Amino acid sequence: MSAFFDRLNGVSSPRIGLGCMNLSHGYGQYVPETEALRVLEEAFEMGYRHFDTATLYGGTANERLLGLALKTKRHQLFLASKCGMALDAETGKRIIDGRPDTVRRQCEESLSRLKTDYLDIYYLHRLDRSVPIEESVGALGRLVEEGKIGAVGLSEVSAETLRKGNAECPVAAVQSEYSLWTRNPDIALKDVCVELGAALVAFSPLGRGFLTGAVEESTQFSTGDMRAGMPRFSKDNLPHNIALLDGVKTIARRLEISPAQLALAWLHAQGEHIVPIPGSCSVTHIRENLRAATVVLDDATVTQLNGMLLPSQVAGARYNDTQQADVDTEEFAD
Repeated sequence: MSAFFDRLNGVSSPRIGLGCMNLSHGYGQYVPETEALRVLEEAFEMGYRHFDTATLYGGTANERLLGLALKTKRHQLFLASKCGMALDAETGKRIIDGRPDTVRRQCEESLSRLKTDYLDIYYLHRLDRSVPIEESVGALGRLVEEGKIGAVGLSEVSAETLRKGNAECPVAAVQSEYSLWTRNPDIALKDVCVELGAALVAFSPLGRGFLTGAVEESTQFSTGDMRAGMPRFSKDNLPHNIALLDGVKTIARRLEISPAQLALAWLHAQGEHIVPIPGSCSVTHIRENLRAATVVLDDATVTQLNGMLLPSQVAGARYNDTQQADVDTEEFAD
């Protein structure tokens, strides 16, 4: 298996990590810094060892937060960040830039904000279509040689892009949205990860809160909440999708676990190389998610879940047109 699992096992990490974006980015409302630091401290104390952040999140605020929270625990954990996508300081717009000089500069800046001299894995956050993937991955490979990063990762890329990047330098892990209601990695990426010995790190494994049952027809998304612009959460599509969740909730009740734990256990059943990184600002939910690492589903339950929330059943795309233009992942036909 890849250097990703070598390093993950080296800190005795459970097979569930903590996506830290929610604390600073994406959903409109964020907790004060003192509360966020408490959340991260409690996550570590309850057993999390894999913490995931990015230059983009909060316009670098998330990396600064983790630097404060985890600096005294650095050698006891697996630390991941991402480059190649950042917020413009003047306009607030996302800029995708995978040029080698940018990759190197952003890595140096990430190390400074995170108060460390190395990252266990560093991902290219998005494919820069104006830069050959071999050039971006080559820059990451040189950072591995220098000891600044332990392994190379890619995010939201297709199987073809993964193959090209891996031919330049071994890719240890790929991040992709993967959950009961987002099955895009099943098209090709999941199998190619197995072939190349790369981990598949599943972000938004709880469907941005949808699979927990917390999103209702009456839910009003706050200003800055990315879900407000996602077709699946629109007022036209959400009622249909919520009805699809009834079967999942029924199975969860039968097993006496939460829908969130069921969704995470389903992901684990899809392959030993899959590592979900759910995120939350709630210590209660973070603890609930971690307990899913011990849930093992029988084959009949996995088969039943495999037939639910299929791409042909879910109403609305996962991204709007603008968001979709930034990703390289395979898509199901309409």
